[in-house]
Amino acid sequence: MEKNSFSRRQFVELATTAAVGFTILPRHVLGGKNYIAPSDKIAIAYIGCGTQGIRELLPILANPTFQVVAVVDPNKDAIGYRDWAKDWLKNEIRTAIKKADWEPGGDNNIPGGRENGKSIVETFYANVRPEAKYKGCNTYADYRQLFDKEKDLDAVKIMTPDHLHGVISMAAMKQGKHVMVHKPLSNRLLEGKKVIEYARNSKLITHLVPWDSNGNMAPIMTMINNGDIGRLQEVHCWTNRPVWPQYPTLPTDTPSVPPGLDWDLWLGPEAQRSYHPNYTNMVFRGWYDFGGGSMADMGHYALWTVYKALELQDPTMVIPHYSHVVGMNEPVPFQIKNDFSFPMASTVRLKYPAKGSRPPVDLCWYDGGMRPPIPIELLEQNKELPAEGQMFVGDKGKILTDFYVGNPTLLGKESNQPPAARVNQVERGAAALQNFISAVKSGNQYPGNFREAEGITEAINLYAVALRSGKMLKYDAANRTITNAPEANKYLSREYRPGWDPFL
Repeated sequence: MEKNSFSRRQFVELATTAAVGFTILPRHVLGGKNYIAPSDKIAIAYIGCGTQGIRELLPILANPTFQVVAVVDPNKDAIGYRDWAKDWLKNEIRTAIKKADWEPGGDNNIPGGRENGKSIVETFYANVRPEAKYKGCNTYADYRQLFDKEKDLDAVKIMTPDHLHGVISMAAMKQGKHVMVHKPLSNRLLEGKKVIEYARNSKLITHLVPWDSNGNMAPIMTMINNGDIGRLQEVHCWTNRPVWPQYPTLPTDTPSVPPGLDWDLWLGPEAQRSYHPNYTNMVFRGWYDFGGGSMADMGHYALWTVYKALELQDPTMVIPHYSHVVGMNEPVPFQIKNDFSFPMASTVRLKYPAKGSRPPVDLCWYDGGMRPPIPIELLEQNKELPAEGQMFVGDKGKILTDFYVGNPTLLGKESNQPPAARVNQVERGAAALQNFISAVKSGNQYPGNFREAEGITEAINLYAVALRSGKMLKYDAANRTITNAPEANKYLSREYRPGWDPFL
């Protein structure tokens, strides 16, 4: 800006001073209790109004520093959405916006779509924050129109299917907007790397949301550094995901596109194909094109803090093992092979070289009900591994933790430590939003930004490439290529449809 131009904050402060006859009064006196001046608010657009998107919209509305000025979704109405229970989300919305009879409309089933987003935002401000004198929430089907028209926007939160995360994050940063995005940062390795590099070279505040749920690795690192398990060799992490269908065949029927859905915008950078509900909403993450599988879904929560503490980056090998599906081509059975959907269950081993004083480490991921062999220490106590968890294996012992690296236990040793109290995720989420606000206002980065996500972004995408190719991969991190199976390199990136390449 030119030196003699006023910022929005300066203008509002000058106007306030003039309005009271140059008598300077505290803002809370001028605007009442909990009043936040418009110049101190963060104008944010919410991109993605599916079920999880709406859930995470509610705490942003509850924070008075944010002002939600627009919502974006290619789906207009609440038609065809799925959720974990029929009325959970609707009841959450009704409580948050203080409107007991709120209905989603559409097929009057599960909330979703940009019109629901608009209704929720406007009703919240009318009922809960009337002092804000809210002027209305704009809606867009296309995030590119948002950036063209909303010139006073400060930040965005991105809650779309996985294949749009990197594309929209890049577009937002190019427009000078701060970014919050849900996992993964991208479901293509090279796209994710480019987004991280752009963030690293900018002063924008970026945040990958799952960091807010990461556990504390400090007690585990103390045990490892004290030699309690000897030389660290392996880290094992297992989840009960997927808890959504992962279809072993492509759809063959072609149902009509639901009214109000712009299917072309939903596809975004991915290749054109006929609409099918089995691609969308809560089942998108089972497809390589649109999702990142179980590791992208849950690995960020469990492993990001592990990757940072152990400085895991640039694996040399990725070794997949996975389930298969058998069909019948009468009268002969055959194994269905595909490179379009994640398997029902898998284990993937990533081999990391030594770094500094840390020895080489293998990171082993399990999903679909797969788990490591039960350690002898548990077998002797007639115990099994939990449905989800982590284990750090050394040459002299093992540390077992919960999925979020909480409650570490040295197997074979009695522990007098009571289990740690469960974290209040609502309070934790509110604190995370406040961290984002502080970072935007101060310009100081904070944990969980894109720059710190390279190791986990690399891992979840190589996991997908190994499963999709069905081969053990040797990875040249310096050149970002697969050396032993060149045909797998095509899965490291995507071919962008015209008009969708965020790097042009």
